[in-house]
Amino acid sequence: MKRWTKGKGWGWVWGAEDEVGNLNEMTDQSRLAALKLVTQGKAYDLGLPYDRNSYKWPGHSPGEIISFRSPAGVMTQKDLEFTTPQGGNTGGTAWHSNAIFMSDNVATQIDGLGHITHGPNNELYNGFKASEWGGDFGLRKADVTTIPPIVARGVMVDVAGLKNVDALPSGYEITREDIEGALRAQNVDVTPGTIVLIRTGTARYWGENGKDHAKLAQHDSSGIGLTAAKWLVEEKGALALGSDTSGLEYVPPKPADSQAVGGSFNPVHVYLLMQQGVHIMEFHNLERLAADRVYEFAYVATTNAIRGTVAGTALRPLALR
Repeated sequence: MKRWTKGKGWGWVWGAEDEVGNLNEMTDQSRLAALKLVTQGKAYDLGLPYDRNSYKWPGHSPGEIISFRSPAGVMTQKDLEFTTPQGGNTGGTAWHSNAIFMSDNVATQIDGLGHITHGPNNELYNGFKASEWGGDFGLRKADVTTIPPIVARGVMVDVAGLKNVDALPSGYEITREDIEGALRAQNVDVTPGTIVLIRTGTARYWGENGKDHAKLAQHDSSGIGLTAAKWLVEEKGALALGSDTSGLEYVPPKPADSQAVGGSFNPVHVYLLMQQGVHIMEFHNLERLAADRVYEFAYVATTNAIRGTVAGTALRPLALR
């Protein structure tokens, strides 16, 4: 890797105008190496289906998918001349189209580097200030359009499997020792440039649309702590970290973790996104990978190209094997 330093990680090392962070480390050679892991032709869909009833973190807006035009409405409204028999539409052609109102931080997602701000000046990654780069129509620096297509080696760390539970309990802190134990049991390792996805088991309760909020909430607050995050980034060189929960990290954090970044309810987010330039993958469906005991794969993901948004939302990343 060009800018990663063992024992330090990355940080703001890509220049004063950089909005990409450590995904700058991907190269044609690294993508080709990742794709060489594909030997069986299997594609694992890591996306969770989303609708207006789906579970979400309480700090994000609700979602609505609204039928803007429907065949019945088009024929009844008669507001467009070309849709009428008199306008030549004697065969009755119509269409469906929807208006979508939703958070950019729901279901399967990738947090962009502008998602988290921290400190008295509300800084995001690379020192960009929210007061300067925010706006009425979204963020104008480090939005999701700066996230390049991701093709990298992926490793799934099945901590729920290691503990022999369906899902980890609420508020459980996944430690470095848990991750090392799972990696040994799986006979894989995290090498520099790896996307690390940590399975808590939470996504097994998503079902068709994540409508069982109570059940999901029992497990969604489990995740990694700051010590594990630092080890994965600074000692192992993980390219990005993710999980099958809405927030990756366990909550509420221990006071020591919170104070390590100056006081925060999401210290791992502050450390990864703001301080290190490392993206976070959330609510990835790892259940099929766990069932097939697939622990190493090529990870492929792209975001919605919606300028100003701070997270790639309702995505369908792939694990290719």
